Amino acid sequence: MTTATEMRLDNLDLFEAGPPWAAFDELREHDPVHWDREDAPNHGFWSITRYHDIVNVLRDATTFSSEVGAANLEELDSEQLDVRKSMLETDGERHRALRKMMQGEFTPKAVAGYETFLRGLTASTLDAALPQGEFDFVKEVSADFPIRVLARMLGVPDQDTGQLIEWGNRMVGNTDPEHADVLLGSEESEEYRLLPFRSPAALEVFEYGRNLRDQRLGKDGVDLVSKLVNAVPIDGRALDDRDFRNYFLLLVVAGNETTRHAISHTMNALIDHPETIALLQERPDLIPWAVEEFLRWGSPVYHFRRTATKDVQMHGKEIKAGDKVVVWFASGNRDSAVFNDPYTFDVQRTPNEHMTFGRGGPHLCLGNALARLEIQIMFETLLPRISRVERVGEVERLRSNFVNGIKRFPVRVTPA
Repeated sequence: MTTATEMRLDNLDLFEAGPPWAAFDELREHDPVHWDREDAPNHGFWSITRYHDIVNVLRDATTFSSEVGAANLEELDSEQLDVRKSMLETDGERHRALRKMMQGEFTPKAVAGYETFLRGLTASTLDAALPQGEFDFVKEVSADFPIRVLARMLGVPDQDTGQLIEWGNRMVGNTDPEHADVLLGSEESEEYRLLPFRSPAALEVFEYGRNLRDQRLGKDGVDLVSKLVNAVPIDGRALDDRDFRNYFLLLVVAGNETTRHAISHTMNALIDHPETIALLQERPDLIPWAVEEFLRWGSPVYHFRRTATKDVQMHGKEIKAGDKVVVWFASGNRDSAVFNDPYTFDVQRTPNEHMTFGRGGPHLCLGNALARLEIQIMFETLLPRISRVERVGEVERLRSNFVNGIKRFPVRVTPA
C-alpha cells in the first residue's frame, strides 16, 4: 500500500474509480499537510485534507491567495495570469466588486423567484426521460435540467443548451481523453496556453459571449449577460474585454457542471439506499434538509488551489511563500472529526456543515442557493414518480482530480 508520504494526488489514475477515499483517510490521519511532488515543469503542492485546516485556509485570503491560480494546479507565468484572470483568481476589493455584480441574482430571495419556473422545467425534463424506461440519467436528467436553467438566466434559447453542455465538457474535461480537444500538459496544449483550461472550446465560448454582449449593450435587459455588459462594478472599474469574456465563461462552466454532477451522485447513492428513497417518498418534507447530505456525499468539486503569500507553519510543516496550497473539499466532507460515521449516507444528518460550496471565506460559491433549490426540486419531483430505479450498466466517470464527474449512468426506472 502506498504510504501517506508517498501519496501523489496529481496522479489521475488514483481517481479513476471515483474519489480515493482511502487515500484521503490516510492523509488526514498521518500527513494532513502533505507535500505532493509533481513532474516538471510544476514544482509540487501542499495538500490540506482536514476539515478545519481547509476552513482556515479558505477564510485567510491574505495568507492564502487566489491571485495566481485557483481552479487548477497549473503554474501560470505572468502573461497567462494576466490574460486568463477571472473572478476566481481575484482577491480583495476587486473580487468583492466583481462578485457583487451578480450577487443580487443569486441570493436565496432572488432564487426563490425562480421556483415556479424550476418546477415546470423539472417536470418537463422528467416527462421526456421517464417514459423511456431505460436511459442515461446524466444525459436525460442531470445534464438537461441545470443547463436549461442557465440558458434562462443568460437569456439564450433552449436550442443552445446542447452546445453549452459540449463546451463545458470540453473545458472541464481537459484531462479526459474523451472530452478534451487537447489534453492538459500535452505538447499540443501549448498552443492554447493563454486560454482557460488550455481548451480551444474557450475561444468558441468567448465568441458566443461577445455576440450576446454586442446585442445587449446599452439595452435594459435583466438577464445575467445584460447585467455584466451594462453595469459598472462598485469599485468604478468597468469590465474590459478580458473581464467580460472570463466572467461569461465562468458562468457557463459553474452554472452547469457542479449541479449536474451533484444530481448524478445523489441518484447513484439513492439506488444503493432504497430505504432512503422509501423514507423520502413517505416524508417529502425531509428533502430540503436531505439536500445537504446529497451535497456532502457527492462532493462534485474535489479541490481548489491557493498560493501562500508568506512563510507559514501548519502541523509542523513549513509552507513557503509562493508554494501552492490545495484544499481538498472531498476529503473534508469525510472528516470523522466533524461528521459522525462520514461514510454513512444519512439524509437526516444534523448538523451537516459540509464544504461542497467552500466553507466561509470570500470565495464561497456564489450560486449555492440556486444549486440547493435545483437539487431540492429535482428530487421532490422525481421521487414520487418512481417505484423502482436501478443501474443497468457501468457508471462512467470523468478522468479528473478537479471535478468529481459522472459522464454516463444508465438506469431503468419503473414508474409509480
